[in-house]
Parts: sequence; structure tokens; C-alpha cells
Amino acid sequence: MTRRLPVDPIAEAKRQWLAHGWDDAADGMTVVTSVIRAHQLLMASIERALKPFDLSFSRFEMLRLLAFTREGRMPMASAIARLQVHPTSVTNTVERLARDGFVTREPHPTDGRAALLVLTDAGRRRVGEATDALNAVFADLGLDDDDATALVRIIARFRKGAGDFADPAPVPDPL
Repeated sequence: MTRRLPVDPIAEAKRQWLAHGWDDAADGMTVVTSVIRAHQLLMASIERALKPFDLSFSRFEMLRLLAFTREGRMPMASAIARLQVHPTSVTNTVERLARDGFVTREPHPTDGRAALLVLTDAGRRRVGEATDALNAVFADLGLDDDDATALVRIIARFRKGAGDFADPAPVPDPL
């Protein structure tokens, strides 16, 4: 854990931005640096929780995604789309998980060019244990319920505005 600073460096950076006449950008700079710092703090907690399981967060996400499926299997392309990361990153993650015996690759039954990712029993056990450890982190972020809800809503609005996702189409009433 790092030493607690006597001054918030992001607040000082904003003061400097304003002092240099960059008033129009000061709030944006503060948002960006605050989100990045919060990300660093959250990732440090996640990494500490996952270290005993020899998992990175990306490896955990892949295992958890597969564990959420009915049969513990999913096409590689679907995993890439759901995890919202570059295909090379997913390929590297899958290779490491396969090397450790947590997933296997199988040929897709109808598409000869595609592969299915399959969660092994060892992978299912590992992600179950890691999920318990991560849930302890998620349950105690240091935010009360109202702040957590407000933060998620604000970030979701930002993500939606950036084109990260769209609202689902309404489901028509049955006839």
C-alpha cells in the first residue's frame, strides 16, 4: 500500500490547470485523471485478491464468462465481443488458460474456421474460488449503495454516449 499523500494531487493539478488559463479543460482533466486513479486503486485490490489463484483479471473474466454459460462453452468470436478487448488479447489469455488446464479449444461444430472455448473442471473450480475472493472486494469498495448506484449510472451514460452500447430494442407484447 502506498503512503497517504497530504494533498490530493488531482486537486492540485486542477488548480494548476486553472492557473494556466485552461479553464475550459480543467473539469475534463480532473474527470479523466480521477477515473484513471480510481481504476489503478480498484485494479490493485483485484490483483491482490486474484494473486493466490494465479489469475489476472482478464483471465478471471474469461473463466467467469465461460462459467456463466449453460454448458461452459462459447465461440471465441463471442468471447471477444463480450469482453470488449482486442482479439490478440483474448487469444493470449486463452493460450495461457489452456496451458494451465483451465480451458480447452474445440473445433466449432458448424464453422470450420472458428473455435469453441470450453471450460474444464479445473477451470470451473478455480473461477469459483476466485469469484468468492473477488466478491469480498466487490462487497466492500468503500462506497455506500447510493454513491455506487450514482457512479454506475454516470459511467453508463458516458459509455453509452461514447457508443459503447445501445439500449436494447423493446420487446413487443405478445399477440
